[in-house]
Amino acid sequence: MASEHCPSHSEAMEIPLSYRIVEGILMIAFPGPAPRQHTIGVKVGGVTVGGGAPIVVQSMTNTDTADAEATAKQVAALARAGSEIVRITVDRDEAAAAVPHIKDRLAKMNVDVPIVGDFHYIGHKLLADHPACAEALDKYRINPGNVGFKEKKDRQFGAIVETAIRYDKPVRIGANWGSLDQELLTHLMDQNARSNAPVDARDVTREAMVQSALLSAARAEEIGLPRSKIILSAKVSAVQDLIAVYSELARRCDYAVHLGLTEAGMGSKGIVASSAAIGVLLQQGIGDTIRISLTPEPNGDRTLEVKVAQELLQTLGLRTFVPLVAACPGCGRTTSTTFQELAANIQTFIRDSMPEWKARYPGVEGLNVAVMGCIVNGPGESKHADIGISLPGTGEQPTAPVFIDGKKAMTLRGPTLAADFQKIVVDYIERRFGSSSGQAAAE
Repeated sequence: MASEHCPSHSEAMEIPLSYRIVEGILMIAFPGPAPRQHTIGVKVGGVTVGGGAPIVVQSMTNTDTADAEATAKQVAALARAGSEIVRITVDRDEAAAAVPHIKDRLAKMNVDVPIVGDFHYIGHKLLADHPACAEALDKYRINPGNVGFKEKKDRQFGAIVETAIRYDKPVRIGANWGSLDQELLTHLMDQNARSNAPVDARDVTREAMVQSALLSAARAEEIGLPRSKIILSAKVSAVQDLIAVYSELARRCDYAVHLGLTEAGMGSKGIVASSAAIGVLLQQGIGDTIRISLTPEPNGDRTLEVKVAQELLQTLGLRTFVPLVAACPGCGRTTSTTFQELAANIQTFIRDSMPEWKARYPGVEGLNVAVMGCIVNGPGESKHADIGISLPGTGEQPTAPVFIDGKKAMTLRGPTLAADFQKIVVDYIERRFGSSSGQAAAE
């Protein structure tokens, strides 16, 4: 039996990992996210998408747009949760007529968030018949697969693009797996069938997605829409397809790109699928704006998709939105629910306080808080956080040491423990991020 070959130092140098030897210890430098792909920046209202700008979080309402009050309330809730662009459905005359009123209601609520109109089938007519809608929207979203069929397709697509030029609006050209341009798909399938080396039908469909977006963008430019007004997306519902399609789309163009897994599903399934697909692409430097498309529970919280998008970007280290709360998963040492309740309460308190804190405490979103359940990892994790508390596990002394900036600061106990810890967090934020801290630093 042949012995295994152990690579020599010179051979090991060929391994594609960056490392060096320091005092006889192998120090490996693990690569982080790939550099962001260069794309052309696009202004959507007051938000820049692409061009090196921070990755933007988007969401979409599920109200009847014709109900201006309900739609404005949901847009406001999404914006306050952190959505930086909100899309609404514009599917009929009543919806188009409501758009200016939605914008007016938002202005009265002091909510300034770009609004995108989602058009299908009759978008060209709605924009033409409702110029106030065309003016009020900050961006138009059109799907090349259902903007029109046969001889109407180019004419109706062109009409929407011309309207965008007239009102100086950007356009997202959004190809979608579920409504792919059938003429293009049929042409590519026929071409593949005649090939001497045909590929799998799924690969042809992926190529059709990429071509649909790129050909439509080229047509929009021919009409006169500049590249700085075009955002592309190619949304599918399977993780591997999404990664393959966007990787190829990014390789072929420098348009700003919107990422999203369509029909992702409900609950944990939708969160995991979207995070897996979009996370891989973001790690590769692909994507300028994202939406986590979650099917909500009946009467569920629509803002969940915004929170998941923010947490994905923050977990990857690409943006910072809210202070992180680290908490252990619990085990047989933590049969009490005290640490779980404290972690949940602190996390809710922090998120609810962020709108005010962002204005009063610049940089507070970078805060790290730890709520741990026992002595195994509790003190260590708490020392790594800005503020940490290690609660007593089963059979441990009923005391909870608190660590601030890596050092034990105090010990809490008794029925007011949760309220006491919350006050410590607030005091720390005021001391570290408040105006007095800035003055002290300046002095």
